[in-house]
Amino acid sequence: MLTHLQLKDLVIVDQAELDFSAGLTALTGETGAGKSIVVDALLLIAGGRGGGDIVRQGAERAEVAASFSSLPPAATAWLEEQSIEHDDDIIVRRVIGIDGRSRAYVNGQLVPLQQLREFADFLLEIHGQQEFQHLVKRGAQRDMLDEHIDAALGAKVADIYGRYRDCRRDYDALKAAANNRESRLDLLRYQLAELKAEVTTVAAIEELFLEQKRISAKGRLSAAASNALTAIYDADEGSAHDLLAKATASLRTVAEADPHLAAPGQMLSEATILVHEAAEALRHYLDTLDVDPARQEEIERHAAALEGLARKHRQDVLDLPAQLLKTEAELSALDNAEMSLAELERQLSALEADYTQAAQVLTKARQRAAEVLGKRITELMQTLGMAGGQFAVSVVPDAAEPGPHGIDSIEFLVSANPGQPLKSLAKVASGGELSRISLAVQVAAAAKSGSLCMVFDEVDSGIGGGIAEIVGRQLRELGNVSQALCVTHLAQVAAQAHSQFRVIKQTDGKATRTAVKVLSPADRVDEIARMLGGIDVTEQARAHAREMLGSVVGKEPVKAVPPKAAAPTGPKSAEAAASAPKATVAPKEAPAPKGAAASKPVPAAKPAAAAKTVPAAKPAPAAKPVASAKSAVASSATAPADRAATTPKKRAKGR
Repeated sequence: MLTHLQLKDLVIVDQAELDFSAGLTALTGETGAGKSIVVDALLLIAGGRGGGDIVRQGAERAEVAASFSSLPPAATAWLEEQSIEHDDDIIVRRVIGIDGRSRAYVNGQLVPLQQLREFADFLLEIHGQQEFQHLVKRGAQRDMLDEHIDAALGAKVADIYGRYRDCRRDYDALKAAANNRESRLDLLRYQLAELKAEVTTVAAIEELFLEQKRISAKGRLSAAASNALTAIYDADEGSAHDLLAKATASLRTVAEADPHLAAPGQMLSEATILVHEAAEALRHYLDTLDVDPARQEEIERHAAALEGLARKHRQDVLDLPAQLLKTEAELSALDNAEMSLAELERQLSALEADYTQAAQVLTKARQRAAEVLGKRITELMQTLGMAGGQFAVSVVPDAAEPGPHGIDSIEFLVSANPGQPLKSLAKVASGGELSRISLAVQVAAAAKSGSLCMVFDEVDSGIGGGIAEIVGRQLRELGNVSQALCVTHLAQVAAQAHSQFRVIKQTDGKATRTAVKVLSPADRVDEIARMLGGIDVTEQARAHAREMLGSVVGKEPVKAVPPKAAAPTGPKSAEAAASAPKATVAPKEAPAPKGAAASKPVPAAKPAAAAKTVPAAKPAPAAKPVASAKSAVASSATAPADRAATTPKKRAKGR
C-alpha cells in the first residue's frame, strides 16, 4: 500500500509531499493545473522511462520517492531474492539528471530499471486515460482471463511447449538430412578422408606455417646471419671480437697502476666472451638453414593443401581441426539416423501427449474462470448504465497448432443493449462503453489485488450524469477492498472518494506555481461545488455538493478496508493510519452556512428552500481527511504546466 509520495524538481513541482491511507483518494483541480504529475511520478516509481526534459527548469535533477507498507508476499519474496533488507515497508526512489541519466533505488540499494519494473508490478497498477483500448487486443484479453486462474497451469504449458519446439527442430533437421542420406554420407566420407590426410592439431599447423615462412625467406635470412658473423668474428681484420680483445689487453697492462680501470676491463672481457658465443650461435643457425629440398617441397605442399581445405570449408586454417571433429560427428549421426529418428519420434510423441493433457487442463480452468468473470462483469454492467447488457468470454480450443499459451482462442464478447447478440468487443463497443467495461473488469479483479495501489488517470472520461455517479460508486467499492487513487474532473466521482486532494496552479506571467492541498470536509464542499458550478460558486451549488456528500454517508458500507490494508507500518504510514476513518463511526457535522437549519436535506433544484433547510453536511467517513499533505509550491519560468514530460503511459500491471 502506498503511504507517502515525495516529489522534488519534477516538471513544475518544486517540492511536494503527500501522505496516503487506505480507500479511494481523488485528485481534482482545473484543467492544466498538473493533476497528472502525481500519476507521472508513480509511473517513474513503476520503472517508466523519463528524460532530462522532466527536470524542473533551473534544477540539476528530478527526484521521486514513494513509501510502501503492508507488502504482498510476492514483493517480500523479491526483496529476499535481491538481499534487500526491509521491515515490511520499503522506500522506492528515482533520480533523473538533466542529462537524462536515471538511477533507481529500493531501500537505498541501487537496482537496474528492469528489476524495478518487476518489483513495481507487485505494488502498483496504473491505468491511463486510454486504458480501455487495451481491452480490444486478443493477447491482452487472454492475459486478463489468466489472472483469474492458477499461474502454474500456464507456466507448465509454456515449459512443455518449449521442450517440444526444441525436439521438433532437431527432428526436422535430422529427417531432412536423412532424405538424401546416401549422397550426404558419400560426401562426408570424402571430406573426412581429405581432412584426416592433412589436418593434425592446431599447434602442429602453427609450427608448419612458421617453418614455411622461414624457408621462403631463406636467402635473406642467410645473408643477414653471414654478414653479422663476419662483422663480429670472421673478418680478417677489424672484427668486433678482435677489437674487444685488443681493448681488454690494453687495460689489463695498466690495471695495477689504477684500480679504477679494473671495472671497465672486466666488462670488456665479458663482452669479448659474449661476442664469441654470438658467433657460435650464428654458425649453428646458418647450418640449420640448409634444408633438404625434398623436405622444403613437402612443407610447401602441406601448407598449400591446408589453405585449399580452409577455402573449401570457408574457414580459417586453424579452425580445420574443429571442422574435422564436426564432420566425424555428422557422419556418425547419419550412420545412426534411423535410430536417432526413432528416439526423437518417441520423445515428440511423449511431449505431444504431455502438452495436450496440460493444455486441456488449462482450457478447463479458463472456461470455469470465463463463466465466473462473464457473470460478474455482466452484473457490473447493469450498474454502469448498460441495463440488459451482457458480457462473456469465449474460450474455444483450437488444436491446429500448439503454442506457448495453450490451444485456446480467447475473445471478449459483449452485447451492450437488450436483444442484441453477443459480438466481438472490438467491433460493437463505443469508447464510453469500453471505458465502463474496462472499469468493470478492474472491479471484478479487485479481490485479487488487495495489497496493490490502483491508480486511475481520468478513466471516467467520456461519461457524465448518472453514469458518472455509478462509476464513482464502483471506484469507491474498489477503495473499500484495495487502495485506489483517481484523477478526475467529475464531481460525481470526487464525491464518492474517501479523501480528496486539490491541485492548484498559479502564475504571475513570469513563473508558474503549483500547490497540492488536502481538503477538509468544508473544503470538499467548495471544491465539488466548483466542479459543479464553474467559476462562480453559488450557494445552490454548495447545497448540491452537500447533498452529494451526504448521500455517500447514507450508503456507506459497514465494512471498509481489509485489516491488512488499513494497518500499514512505518512511521509515516502509522501516522496516516491513525487518521483513517472507521466505517461504522460518523464524524461530526461540518458547520452549515448561516441561517441553515439541521433538518432533512432539500434537493438543490429548490434553492430558496435549500438556503433555510439544508442540514450541515455529514461527510462520509472517508470524507474526513484520511491523508495529510504538506502543501507545496512549485515554480518554473517556462516549463509546461499540465503534465510531466515522461514517456507515454504504460500499464504497470499488478500480479
